[in-house]
Amino acid sequence: MLISIEKILPAPALADLRAALSSADAPWVDGRITAGYQGAAVKFNQQLDDASALALQWRRVVVAALERHPGFISATLPNALYPPMFNRYGEGMTFGPHVDGSIRIDPASGRKLRTDVSATLFLNDPQEYDGGEVRIHDQYGAHAVKGAAGDLVVYPATSLHQVAPITRGVRLACVFWVQSLVRDDAQRALLFDMDTAIQRLNQQAADEPARQLLVGCYHNLLRQWADT
Repeated sequence: MLISIEKILPAPALADLRAALSSADAPWVDGRITAGYQGAAVKFNQQLDDASALALQWRRVVVAALERHPGFISATLPNALYPPMFNRYGEGMTFGPHVDGSIRIDPASGRKLRTDVSATLFLNDPQEYDGGEVRIHDQYGAHAVKGAAGDLVVYPATSLHQVAPITRGVRLACVFWVQSLVRDDAQRALLFDMDTAIQRLNQQAADEPARQLLVGCYHNLLRQWADT
């Protein structure tokens, strides 16, 4: 299930974050330091030093925004979140085809986290660079996503995906992974569709008994499928 979610970050926070990442003293390091064996061979980008004060400050801002966003909660049903990382792609940089590692270890807590959902939060406008699309491959073919600043794309971590080479400008983004309450992507997709229908019924003040029945089905399915 590939879902684009608009306006995860409010405009003022987004502007401040972009200014911080674009400053001359931003502590960028080789992105391969966090790549696994497969990814290191095809990953060519820069990453904000995870231990830096800048990364810690903005990680908290991003996590707080995610926790408040109903679209993100509905699409991913988060149980745990791997700390967001910030990356930079200049001209010629790319991340070739790869599948994200199934288990990651939180560098702060040492906790192991299963990566059910991969996420990319775009931090600058697509007009500022050429290339840089996230290309996600599934049974229906390849899908290219190049979101507006502040938009998020989430997709199954099992997917083969890549970041197309940058041919002009600089691409800034934030990436992270979600361990979902529901590990099966097909089940998450059904719950997301059901929740979307419920929200539309709420807005339309539709037949209340029917809405209550649908809400009950949603929670009973979630109760059956949840892995807590």
